[in-house]
Amino acid sequence: MQTLLYQKHIDLNARMVDFAGYQMPIQYSGIVQEHLSVRNSCGIFDVSHMGEFMVSGENTEAFLNRMTVNDITILDAGDAQYSAMCYDDGGIVDDIVVYRYNDWFMMVVNASNLEKDFMWLNKHKPDDVELVDVSAETGLIALQGPDSRSILQKVVKEDISDISFYTFIVSKVGSASATIARTGYTGELGFEIYADNDSIQQIWDTIMNVGGITPCGLGCRDTLRMEMKFCLYGNDIDETTNTIEAGLGWITKTHNKDFIGRDAVISAKENKTRYLAAFEMVDRAIPRKGYTIFADRKEVGVVTSGTHSPSLQKGIGLGFVQFGKHKSGKELEIEIRGKMMKAVIVKPPFYKNGTAQL
Repeated sequence: MQTLLYQKHIDLNARMVDFAGYQMPIQYSGIVQEHLSVRNSCGIFDVSHMGEFMVSGENTEAFLNRMTVNDITILDAGDAQYSAMCYDDGGIVDDIVVYRYNDWFMMVVNASNLEKDFMWLNKHKPDDVELVDVSAETGLIALQGPDSRSILQKVVKEDISDISFYTFIVSKVGSASATIARTGYTGELGFEIYADNDSIQQIWDTIMNVGGITPCGLGCRDTLRMEMKFCLYGNDIDETTNTIEAGLGWITKTHNKDFIGRDAVISAKENKTRYLAAFEMVDRAIPRKGYTIFADRKEVGVVTSGTHSPSLQKGIGLGFVQFGKHKSGKELEIEIRGKMMKAVIVKPPFYKNGTAQL
C-alpha cells in the first residue's frame, strides 16, 4: 500500500521500504542528517500509516476507561493522552494515544496492530458505542523540532503558542482543515497534524513551502525515539510484556479505576521479575535486538532495541534485565558477534536536552 504522500517521497528521492504493509521512506538525505535536523531545527514526517478509530456514543467514556490503563475521565475536550490497552493477563495489546473532542474520541494505534486493535475493541464495546475505523480516510504529518512552532505558525492563523503539551485544536493549515496536536515521538517540540485524504497533500506542500524543513524517514524516527526511551511495539513491548516492567507504570492507574488486565498488572507490581532498562555502550559497539545481556558473568536479559545514537555518538540500547540488576550505574556486558562488550545502565532519557515540553 501507499500513503497519499507517496509521490512526494519519490520526488524527494527517498529510499522506500515496506513497513506495516505500506511503502514508507526510510531516509532521504541520510539518517544522521535527518536526526540532527529534528534535534536542532525542524523535520517533517509522513506517518499516515498509523491507524485512527473514531469512538462515539453515550457510554464512550466509560467504555474507553475500561479498555485503557490510563484515566480517560480526566480529559477535557482538546486534551490528548498517552495510554495502552492490555489483555486479561496484563500483556500489552498496543500503546495508543487518545484524543477527546467535544462529542467523540479518536484513538490512534500502531499500523501493525490496526486490525487486531479494532477487533479487540469491537469485541468488548457495548451496543450504544459506535466504533469506526477511519484510518483509510485520514492522513497524518508530524512536524518535529525546536523550530516547528515558528514554522507552523506561518501557515496557521490561530495562535498556536497556546497549544500546550498533549493538547490539540481544530483549525486550518493554509486553507485546509486539520487537527493540530502538540504530541510526537521524538522528544522535541512538535505537532502532529491529522487531516482527510483530500487535504493532506495540500498541507504537506503548504508547510514545506515555508522552508527550513528537512524531510525525515522512519530511520531517524527510530533513533530519535530510542534516545528518549520511547517504546516501540513489537520490540520493547508486546503481548508478553506488561506496563509495569516496561516502565509505563506512570500511565497505569490501578488505584482509582478498573480496566482489562488490572489484576494481572497489580500482581506484576507486587512480583517484579524484570525491567526494561536503558544502557549505553562503554566499548565501541552497536547493540541490536536479540543480543544477550550479562551482569556479573551471568545472563540477565536480552536487548529489545539498539542503535548508534547520532546525538551522543555512541551505541545505546533498551533491554529487559532481571529486576535488581536494572539500576543506573550497573555494569553490563552485551554479547555482540561472539565478543563481550562493556555497557552501563543509565537513567533515561539518553538525550536530556529535548524541547518537547517547552
